[in-house]
This record gives sequence, C-alpha cells and structure tokens, in this order.
Amino acid sequence: MEAALDSVVPDDPHRPYEMREIITGVVDDREFLEVHAHFAQNLLVGFARLDGQSVGIVAQQPAVLAGALDINSSVKGARFVRFCDAFNIPLVTFVDVPGFMPGTAQEHGGIIKHGAKLLYAYCEATVPKLAVITRKAYGGAYDVMSSKHIRGDLNLAWPSAEIAVMGPEGAIDIIFRGELARTQDQEATRARLAADYRQQIANPYIAAGRGYLDDIIEPRETRPRLISALRMLRGKRDRNPPKKHGNMPL
Repeated sequence: MEAALDSVVPDDPHRPYEMREIITGVVDDREFLEVHAHFAQNLLVGFARLDGQSVGIVAQQPAVLAGALDINSSVKGARFVRFCDAFNIPLVTFVDVPGFMPGTAQEHGGIIKHGAKLLYAYCEATVPKLAVITRKAYGGAYDVMSSKHIRGDLNLAWPSAEIAVMGPEGAIDIIFRGELARTQDQEATRARLAADYRQQIANPYIAAGRGYLDDIIEPRETRPRLISALRMLRGKRDRNPPKKHGNMPL
C-alpha cells in the first residue's frame, strides 16, 4: 500500500493536482512510460507494470483544462485504447473528468463524433478493463471512461469521488433557479446547495448502491486491489458480436 496516495487529491474540488503522482504511486517501481506526452496534455496515456504484468494507463490530468475531454484528447485516448486491445494489453483507467469541453469551437470541430471514438474503443476492447475514479466523473464523459455501462470489468472509487449527471454548479443553476432568484445572499445559498448536492447526489455510495461501482476503497489500497483484479482477469475471454466489422465513427 502507498499511504501518500491518501493526501494527493485536495479537499477543494476546484483545486488541480498532478495525476502522475497517483500513477507512479500505484505502478511497479514508480515507472510510467508516458507516450504522446506533448499532445492533448489533459489526457495521459502510457505503459507501466503491475505485479510484473504490462498494462496500458489512461488517465485525466486535472492540472490541464481541469481534465475535461476535448477533441484531441478523445482521439489520443481512442487510438491508445485500440492499440492496447490489439496487442492484448490490459487497460487501467484513472478517472477525474468534469465532462466534455464546452464551446462552439469544439462543437464545430465535431466533439460528439470524436468523443464517440473513445467510447467505441472502450466498448469494443476485450482486454481486462479496470477503472479507478479519483474525483470527478460527470455526465457522458464518465460513461466514456471505462464505466460499467461500457463493459468495464472492475470499477473502483475513492471516497473523494463525485459521480453524477453534471457538476453541482450547473445542476444548481437549473434545479434551484427560482430559489436562487429569491434569495438575498446568492453566494452563500449556492455554496450550501452545492454541498448538499455533493452529499446527497454526487457521492460514490449512491452509485455503488446502484451497481455502477464494485467497491469504494481508500486511496492507499489502490495498488493491491488492482493487482488482485489483474490476477483474477488474467484468463479473461470476451467476444464481440459476430459480424464483419463495426462502424466506427471516423
């Protein structure tokens, strides 16, 4: 176990942190061979070993664009996932994603099509797929990142995880629009409602109760739990529906 992992994620959900600290704290000998390091830096991809076995790592980087998925990171992730599946390399995904990048530039550039490439790659992959949610997992971007909904084999979350359709700020503006309009102190009301949203809706225990997570673990337990899962899945055999080929969103 790596006790230092317990203090990597800040208490403030808006503060960034370095995802590489988590990756190196989990993998063998703290060695992470990152590839495409200078392209789409909001998503990290690379190779490492767990218990001596080669694995492919896919992880958000909260220190860049808050870890949101954009066009470039979706394409980068999709190609890496397909590479690992082609060479039978298990996938380990670390999730801290607030959503897909908003904006007209992303919309005009085809964020839906390119985001679907990452979704397709994870769905089609038949290698062992493990995921750890370290903090945010919101909306469609959560689904894309090796969730149970797309055949993830093992999905774990840290107690700091937030899993919901959207973030507290956006949800509050919609759900409590009338209450915010009537209140005198909007900032205090917004902070109270955001705390209630995180506690009652976005906390990982609700997702676990619905079967979207296999377990909620302390950060220090991540390495042994992933190694145990890899050993369990070493003989995994999965088969996609028989057909000539799928129709990937190109």
